[in-house]
Amino acid sequence: MNVFNGQVLNMAGHSKWANIQHRKGRQDAKRGKLWTKIIREITVAARAGGADVEANPRLRLAWDKATAANMPKDNIQRAIARGAGTGDGDNYDEIRYEGYGIDGAAVIVDCMTDNRTRTVADVRHAFSKHGGNLGQDGCVAFMFRHVGQFLFAPGTSEDVVIGAALDAGADDVVTDAEGVIEVICEPGQFAALKAAFDAQGLSAEMADVIMKPENEVELGAESALKMQKLLDALEALDDVQEVYTNAILPNEE
Repeated sequence: MNVFNGQVLNMAGHSKWANIQHRKGRQDAKRGKLWTKIIREITVAARAGGADVEANPRLRLAWDKATAANMPKDNIQRAIARGAGTGDGDNYDEIRYEGYGIDGAAVIVDCMTDNRTRTVADVRHAFSKHGGNLGQDGCVAFMFRHVGQFLFAPGTSEDVVIGAALDAGADDVVTDAEGVIEVICEPGQFAALKAAFDAQGLSAEMADVIMKPENEVELGAESALKMQKLLDALEALDDVQEVYTNAILPNEE
């Protein structure tokens, strides 16, 4: 495992910590839609891997997201029952769309839908309306890696994080010049890493299984504004679960 201490920021004017806080603020502002997304994720996770939270890592992650969002336990249990086939409800298909945003920035859109025709039309319209293009399957996915990611705030003990990460099988630990600690692991190791961090009393600012760009591109102010509008339009669609991009947007003051 490679551990890089005090890594120099590779994007001029790019503050990872400020971007993390900005992203969290945007998520909090969309809290109303968050429950709907989580319920769909729980339903699909239970359908794919069974209703046992302890034996289904994907369901475990969705459960943790639900509790963090203060979702009532009854809502969680009903979603699990629907997914496991013991309750009524819609069946959702998982679909991934890929495309290009402003200045050719890569975009991945993960959806869960009960109507594929509606979803692709909505996604295509959002891309075209805001200066992007919906591409073919595989056109940008190779630019991303499917990983578990933990981000710890500046001031978190690097030694404790590294020790827990090593013991639990992390792939990489990177500390940037601001002191943000990023831990990367294979998706299958996410639950083990989270348990190891919890045991050490470590709380990640953000923790999820994501599509992480292999290389990032920073957009200028005008392009970034257009790109943010595109991302907002995609995230606002009812069937969209997650949107990933390799674009770095300048920090908002």
